[in-house]
Amino acid sequence: MSAIIKKAGPIIAGAILGSLATIVVYNTIVDSAGGVAGDQLKSEEKKPLYWVAPMDPNYKRDEPGKSPMGMDLVPVYADGGGGADAGPGTIRISPDVVNNLGVRTAVAERRVLEVEIRTVGYVQYDEDELVQINPRVEGWIENLYVKASGDPVTKGKPLYDIYSPELVNAQEELVIALGRNNARLIKAAKDRLNALQVPQAAIEALGKSRKVQQTVTFFAPKSGVIDNLSVRQGMFVTPGKSMMSIGILDHVWVEAEVFERQAAAIELYTPVTMTLDFLPGRIWQGKVDYIYPTLDAKTRTLRVRLRFNNENHALKPNMFAQVVIHATDTQKTLLVPREAVIRTGRSDRVVLSLGEGMFKSVNVKLGRLNETHAEILAGLDAGTRVVSSAQFLLDSESSKTSDFKRLDHSNISSAPTEVTVAATVNSVMINHGMLNVTHEPIDAWDWPTMVMDFYVADSIDLTRYSEGMAVDIKIRERANGSYEIVAIQSSSNDHANQ
Repeated sequence: MSAIIKKAGPIIAGAILGSLATIVVYNTIVDSAGGVAGDQLKSEEKKPLYWVAPMDPNYKRDEPGKSPMGMDLVPVYADGGGGADAGPGTIRISPDVVNNLGVRTAVAERRVLEVEIRTVGYVQYDEDELVQINPRVEGWIENLYVKASGDPVTKGKPLYDIYSPELVNAQEELVIALGRNNARLIKAAKDRLNALQVPQAAIEALGKSRKVQQTVTFFAPKSGVIDNLSVRQGMFVTPGKSMMSIGILDHVWVEAEVFERQAAAIELYTPVTMTLDFLPGRIWQGKVDYIYPTLDAKTRTLRVRLRFNNENHALKPNMFAQVVIHATDTQKTLLVPREAVIRTGRSDRVVLSLGEGMFKSVNVKLGRLNETHAEILAGLDAGTRVVSSAQFLLDSESSKTSDFKRLDHSNISSAPTEVTVAATVNSVMINHGMLNVTHEPIDAWDWPTMVMDFYVADSIDLTRYSEGMAVDIKIRERANGSYEIVAIQSSSNDHANQ
């Protein structure tokens, strides 16, 4: 060694000596830490403080055993799994598994939640501008100048001629009053004609000619298009009959419905965009004009009235439209990526990324949702890092740590992807497409008897099942790690649905 040092020169010699010194010191530290004291530290770290039930962290025991649900108790160590956020349910995954699975994470942060409420609507006339045409006398329609609904009309143009004995008598009263030159009778006769909606021009012409007209012409009170035409030429009409209406198309209403849970996000004058299959690619800009005060008792939806300009009359009444209401909250709220939330029938969860390969599943209180983010009301703090690609961790009614068993190489096996097991129906959640059942042990999957929520295949009619029914269920493991009932058979071996 001395020969090597001499040949290397003083600089290289110093480096080599320094390296050797470092190795000697390092080995000394390792020997002292890895001796009896090191072994004591390791043994102390590996000794559990207590054992808890996977489904209930409050169920604690001083020794291993079974939980009330028949599941193995989980040990809790002195370090709690690592860090302040660790505790029951915290697990550690090797870095190679994390990399192979492509686990992504995101930070929970306070931002303004932009909610896009997508629904459908129907184009209607602006009812504020809709005029109803009703006669105030009985008589016969001698001439009808509009022939069909949708015909355009201009203000002041004739709509129909009517022969009515009542109108003839009213004209004769005015002629008699004019002949007597009695001011009170003249005024009374004119007031009666006005009350019967005789056009002012016809009254003035009668005063000059003093010739009673057998038919009286009525004119359009405004420009627009004819709608709900219910009379034909020669028809006998009575007071109050709805003959026709006149609507305008310069601006239209669109009536839409939103779900009850979305109602709080909508306010007056909220901006709205609309598209129609009639003109693909074109977008109309409008606003919320009115929010109806009551919900539909059957559909549990709230009606919303939208207003759009329609100068070129491209929008037609009764057209079907796709509507997006752009509701924006002015207050910042805690948001996480929507895909980070694990939603079950009983609770909502997120998986915390604690660093150094440690993860923990925690319950959260979920608020509003949009297409990309979810609002967290409780259970999470700003700045916390969560797993955003954890859909494969979803496992209805599973323990916190059993979600992560699939992340451990030692748990990879050739277990079947489908099993059939006897079960009892506890509740039927038709609106959610789910069943809550108590199933017998499943040895192939190492499952004890458990009460679990399962999603049910769309082909199964849930209305056939009720609480307390004994059935055999076929459970299939999905590609994302969740489980689904794909077939149900009564315990008497009669096929109910497959």
